[in-house]
Amino acid sequence: MTNEQIHLDDIHWLMEILQNIDVGLVVLDQQYNIQLWNAFMESHSGISPQKARGQNVFQLFPDIPQDWLQRKTEPVFQLRTRAFSLWEQRPYLFHFKNYRPITGRAPFMYQNISMIPLESVDRQVEHICLIIYDVTDVALSRNSQP
Repeated sequence: MTNEQIHLDDIHWLMEILQNIDVGLVVLDQQYNIQLWNAFMESHSGISPQKARGQNVFQLFPDIPQDWLQRKTEPVFQLRTRAFSLWEQRPYLFHFKNYRPITGRAPFMYQNISMIPLESVDRQVEHICLIIYDVTDVALSRNSQP
């Protein structure tokens, strides 16, 4: 096996992991067009990666507060710093239904969001990654405590 073949296998494995990990992954460019949309996002939104790719996130999800998201992500693009949003501050970014309707008592999926800069090979930040964590169980348990 050549080094090139090993490298291609590594890339293939990484892509499989990214598609199947149990968190949402969304890569946005500076115009907020979706460049990556993983299986978690497809499963919870009903929108395929093929349909999402190239779409403006604010047009695809008009209920996302544009001013708020741009304020949160501007430092990620400009200062190359991470940003976060916790469910206590904003219960969700993407309004997904709670996917455990039998055991769950929440009307929607509570989400924590990490926003990370993605440097290109020329060290420019032209894309960011949103990582969406389902924290519904945590939110429900915390909200049910006296």
